[in-house]
Amino acid sequence: MDISGRVNGEFDNTWDDPQKRSPLVPEHYKFGDVTEQVCGVTEAWRPPKAWYVAFAISVSLLGLLGAMIVYLFFTGVGVWNLNNPVGWGFDITNFVVWVGIGHAGTLISAILFLFRQKWRTAINRFAEAMTIFAVICALLFPGIHVGRVWLAYWMGPLPNQMAMWPNFRSPLLWDVFAVGTYFTVSALFWYCGMIPDIATLRDRAKGPIRRFAYGVLSLGWTGAARHWHRFERAYLVLAALSTPLVLSVHSVVSFDFATSVLPGWHTTIFPPYFVAGAIFGGFAMVLTLAIPARQLWGLKEIITARHLENMCKIILATGSMVGYAYGMEFFIAWYSGNPYESFTFLARAKGPFAWAYWTMISCNVLAPQLFWFRACRRSIPIMFFVAMCVNVGMWFERFVIIVTSLSSDYLPANWGGYRPSWVEICTLLGSIGLFMTLFLLFIRFLPVIAMAEIKTVMPAAHGTGAHAFDYNPDEPKEHPQVSEGRQ
Repeated sequence: MDISGRVNGEFDNTWDDPQKRSPLVPEHYKFGDVTEQVCGVTEAWRPPKAWYVAFAISVSLLGLLGAMIVYLFFTGVGVWNLNNPVGWGFDITNFVVWVGIGHAGTLISAILFLFRQKWRTAINRFAEAMTIFAVICALLFPGIHVGRVWLAYWMGPLPNQMAMWPNFRSPLLWDVFAVGTYFTVSALFWYCGMIPDIATLRDRAKGPIRRFAYGVLSLGWTGAARHWHRFERAYLVLAALSTPLVLSVHSVVSFDFATSVLPGWHTTIFPPYFVAGAIFGGFAMVLTLAIPARQLWGLKEIITARHLENMCKIILATGSMVGYAYGMEFFIAWYSGNPYESFTFLARAKGPFAWAYWTMISCNVLAPQLFWFRACRRSIPIMFFVAMCVNVGMWFERFVIIVTSLSSDYLPANWGGYRPSWVEICTLLGSIGLFMTLFLLFIRFLPVIAMAEIKTVMPAAHGTGAHAFDYNPDEPKEHPQVSEGRQ
């Protein structure tokens, strides 16, 4: 490490000094440096070529999703290989996976905000956007799962011509309210946090269209003290509302299974198990998105090695919780003395879907153990490899839970197999395309980093940095009231 805190030309803040906390942002950074770097991602005339490649692939997969949904509506749910007894397959698996991915966003932004964890400021915008787009993907599957899309309004408590009302005892209806509430609060939380940064883009916009669009979205923000006071109060209230949702929504999703009487599902371990798994998979997705973005748009000195290492530690901790839950499932099945429970879990490990079970164990339990080693927590290729393993493993976890329990219940005469059709596989790929299309558009047109929050953790914000009171009249300026309000 040289005197500027760089290793091999890259800013490194992963050193441990008991007498001094490592900086989250390079100490030589000014407020204007952060503004220029973050706004440069949106204001660039052309994004990197990799963005065009990724966007073309994502839009192609999105088109595939649209084609599969149209084919499903015109042909019927028979195009999926669902059967009796496996009435849930890829559709509900994808739903639960996307809901889980959406959880880490609120965790990073809300819970870490309430606990005053300053390192969240560089990654919370990524996570919040990921939440919104993942929940959009999740809400898609219950709607198309009913098959008769023209009767989808039956899922709501609305009167209809058949006098059929939703079954309020069904956890599927609980999902409608829980996920709908979660999406609404998360969207407000995400948008509220962006208002000061959108105002910065408005004041820097050169074209009338961009100036008008950002002006509408910024809601008349001027950076006055009253605006900052209202903003901080609203942000705190939304964070407080979001925090219990993190714990409750995925608990409600787990009730889809726990309130049934099927062996392998009827267990009280599911709510905490699902919440830990959602946080685990969500942080892996944040790493998956943040690592390429910081490389392509030169954000390495804002999303630093310290941020990535902290996320690796959380993945290790939550992955250990998930592994403990896997072990406790077998212990509960044995300790209960219930032969059906014991058979179900032994069948997961040794039955026809054993390949999926051991893929889950390898990706979710074994791969994160690499993060016990400091060198692995500071290696970008290893981080990305483990994050991708977790993404795959969390999908297989839901697949194992859903399909193995349905395919082998109490009576062997009811047992059946399951193999996804090409329509189900294409629909899964299409949902990934929907997620990535929304995320790439977000990076292109909205502030990907919370500039206002980054500046609050910089040394200059506390009058201790080397450039705390520097002023350069030739430096590009924001709206004077915005800059004054931030500092």
